[in-house]
Amino acid sequence: MQRTSVNISRLIYLLVCQAAGVAIALSTKGTGIEISVTIGLLVGLAIGLAFIGVERLLEGFTLRGFSTATFGLGVGLLCAWLLTRVQISTLLELAFHNKIASTEDGETLATSLRLALDITLFASLGFLGTVIALRSNRDDFAFIIPYVRFRQDASSGQPIVLDAEIVMDGRIIGLLGSGFISGRLIVGQYVLEEIQTLANEGPNDLRQRAQRGMENLEKMQVSPEIQISIHDARIGSEEQTLHSRLIETAKLYGARLMTLDDSLVKIAKLQGVSVLSLNELDIALRPSIAVGERLRVALVRPGKEEHQAIGYLPDGTMIVINQCAAEIGKTVNVVVVTTLQTATGTLIFGEIAR
Repeated sequence: MQRTSVNISRLIYLLVCQAAGVAIALSTKGTGIEISVTIGLLVGLAIGLAFIGVERLLEGFTLRGFSTATFGLGVGLLCAWLLTRVQISTLLELAFHNKIASTEDGETLATSLRLALDITLFASLGFLGTVIALRSNRDDFAFIIPYVRFRQDASSGQPIVLDAEIVMDGRIIGLLGSGFISGRLIVGQYVLEEIQTLANEGPNDLRQRAQRGMENLEKMQVSPEIQISIHDARIGSEEQTLHSRLIETAKLYGARLMTLDDSLVKIAKLQGVSVLSLNELDIALRPSIAVGERLRVALVRPGKEEHQAIGYLPDGTMIVINQCAAEIGKTVNVVVVTTLQTATGTLIFGEIAR
């Protein structure tokens, strides 16, 4: 949608520039510096294409940076206008003194040139401002109108930047739908491109996860309870790592970063970014099992030893029951005899409760 709006703005701007060139050419008829309509049309087209080229170079220049630059530019233009405005007609007369003096329509020519200059200036700066505003995310306006950010923080919480792993995780939709996490979700365009690349070119397992990530994004966008926006402004350079761009995006919006990557969690915290780790949340929600606690477990398969049977707690924690191989396929009462912390989680050993 934004890309289409930008292209339409470019087309309209080119037409305005060409019309201005034709108007200038027509206003010079009968004067000593007559310009043909064709030349006026080509000059207007060249100026329009030149500004479009400048606009293409400013693709990563968002409303936040533009508003700061515009303020400085506005102050400079105001000072220049106060000092030189009254001299514009004089400068035009000096620049075209010989030509204007030799024609009866010298004053008309000066007026036409002044009008064309004003139209070109306002059209060019207005075009650049419009295109940059179209490329900017709605959250960027919080820099210009602070109340927008204050209202957002008060009503929906601090924004959250999602990385690719979170988007592709099957638990994210349920977590967001539970209402425990509030705040506008922000997904960088570079994250979306990474997921699309994995969906098209990745290995089979990653391709399936990436396709699920695309489905998750579609569900988020249509859900009335979830506020999500795709951040399409360019953050950093393509040579930067994905971690660096995610951290820069979080800093730009004063947002939290949600991720499954433990290394990214450490890097972000060192740089002062608030992090929501789904792994840490999963560990925190796991029940604390104490020795001597009684549980009811369904035995699903044999263990490594012939006398052992394996069961699972509701959160997926594996429990090994000794002397219970004959009870596989049944649900039994178990008493915990020991727990063992491993790299993959907690391993629990138990026996049949007597």
